[in-house]
Amino acid sequence: MSQQSDTLSTARPYLLSAPALLLYVGVFMIPLIMTFMLSFYTFDITRGGILSGFSLENYTEVLSDSYFHKIFLRTFVLSILVTVFCVLLGTPEAYILHNMSSRWKSICMLAILGPLLVSVVVRTLGWAILIGSDGLINNTLMALGLIDEPIKLMFTMTGLVIALVHVLIPFMVLSVWAALQKLDPMVESAGQSLGASSFTVLRKIVLPQIMPGVLSGSLIVFALTASAFATPSILGGRRLKVVATTAYDEYLGTLNWPLGAAIAVLLLLANILIITSYNKFIERKYAQAFK
Repeated sequence: MSQQSDTLSTARPYLLSAPALLLYVGVFMIPLIMTFMLSFYTFDITRGGILSGFSLENYTEVLSDSYFHKIFLRTFVLSILVTVFCVLLGTPEAYILHNMSSRWKSICMLAILGPLLVSVVVRTLGWAILIGSDGLINNTLMALGLIDEPIKLMFTMTGLVIALVHVLIPFMVLSVWAALQKLDPMVESAGQSLGASSFTVLRKIVLPQIMPGVLSGSLIVFALTASAFATPSILGGRRLKVVATTAYDEYLGTLNWPLGAAIAVLLLLANILIITSYNKFIERKYAQAFK
């Protein structure tokens, strides 16, 4: 009896997590595995479309074609720019939010989380109305006489960065704010009482303790930007294609599903490689700097 009780006690955590694990496997792992397998198929429109088998032709095409090189480079440059701006804007915003009174903190938190309650497509269409050639921003600037002709923001990297920063900055703020909740305010007061300036306290005391939040937030923003589809497809259009829109075009435009699958798999592998390398580099760098 005791042995059965011990066995049940040992198996209880696995039994409790089994439904979530099955859901994870069914919703995420199985489609991912099928996409990976599909990427090794070939496509020939004259022979009926998708042909089963094993071939590295799709990966060879993506890795050797300068057209795909340009798209991947544009995607990761966009991801880095959005991540940098989210860190520069979101970290001070989270720190200010942390030091607010409870009343204003609730109002500001609602303002930060509010955009997350609206579909990303609706937010992107809102930015299209704002930054278009006939949009509110250009019309206002021209009415004030500050510009003579509309500033081109639609279908440009600048417009994409602006919209994606607005869409993703709440993730950065929430990550840093969560790290700040563990920060003892008495530590800051102790540093100032010992003669340290506010900047020194921020740099030597606050920043090292919230770095896990900054790191996790930047990783989330980078990954979401690299795989973003709705915003680049609406504001970037055909002129400014990224990896996600390119895979979409291969699936539904040319119907070359194996090539689209290969592009998706390479994006996933590149994301994993960059995020893992970034994580290790930042942790090692700050471990040395703040000893």
